[in-house]
Amino acid sequence: MRLLLWYWAGLFGLALLSIWSIFVGVIDLTVRDLLADPEALGLLGISRFPRTAAAIIAGATLAVSGSVLQMLVRNRFVEPMTTGTGQGAALGILAVTILMPQASIFIKMMLASLTALAASLGFLAIVRRLPPTQPLLVPLVGLIYGGIIGAAVIFVAYQADLLQFISVWLNGEFSGVLRGRYELLWLAACGAVLTYFAADQFAIVGMGQTITTSLGLNYKQVVLIGLIAISFISALTVTTVGIIPFVGLVVPNIISRLFGDNLRRTLPLIALLGAGMTLLSDIAGRLIRYPFEIPVGTVLGIAGALVFLWLLYRKPHYA
Repeated sequence: MRLLLWYWAGLFGLALLSIWSIFVGVIDLTVRDLLADPEALGLLGISRFPRTAAAIIAGATLAVSGSVLQMLVRNRFVEPMTTGTGQGAALGILAVTILMPQASIFIKMMLASLTALAASLGFLAIVRRLPPTQPLLVPLVGLIYGGIIGAAVIFVAYQADLLQFISVWLNGEFSGVLRGRYELLWLAACGAVLTYFAADQFAIVGMGQTITTSLGLNYKQVVLIGLIAISFISALTVTTVGIIPFVGLVVPNIISRLFGDNLRRTLPLIALLGAGMTLLSDIAGRLIRYPFEIPVGTVLGIAGALVFLWLLYRKPHYA
């Protein structure tokens, strides 16, 4: 009953933020304008609604993929955009831009998914060699690993005179989202929905390989499916709006502390909170220096880093 109330509260809060987002921008837009001015309706359909939908989908899918990755790695301090997956997707986009500049957005997305998957597998291979008694090494190694891949992306982009071009993917923002330029995110939403049907298997994998095998599941197969889903979602997000950090880290931790680790029950709430946090950060980025904008990646980078440090140094609570 308590969880159901949180669902409804999350839906209501997200609806309010969506309405707020539609009317916030450099161009003034009111309900009266929508009823009387055809150009206002055009602005709503071309820019404001796509931007709001993109923020909601990106936040929800990143939060879901973060919770799945935390189960696969068995560590609460990791998420795709800070462990090399997002940077791997950016590397794939850069590679296809240099080698096949006329390639379609679908080709870019597929190659970005493959490089993101390779980066995820590399991170998983490194994590397996870390001592299990030092869980804080996992996020620190992830930050270093992602930083190395990100530095490689910047170096190659600098050599190819694409530094300004690649900066769009390294710092997530929604100012360029228009109708016709965000629809790939609906595929990411489909991927996040599909992970819901495998939520129980991901939760079991979080208990370890021995327990997973004893319960009759193929541990390696489930891990690979989870990594493919995470890479696909990350690649689509990076291709469309860039790297948005810390959503997949902060949101699953908050929900886990409140409602436990039953992914089947908590994934919808994780998606709602991720969507709301990203949309609120986008609105804040539009208002802090109005009429100029601060990228949502910068807003979430600052806020998320503070919460991340709090999670790292927070003293454990003993019942």
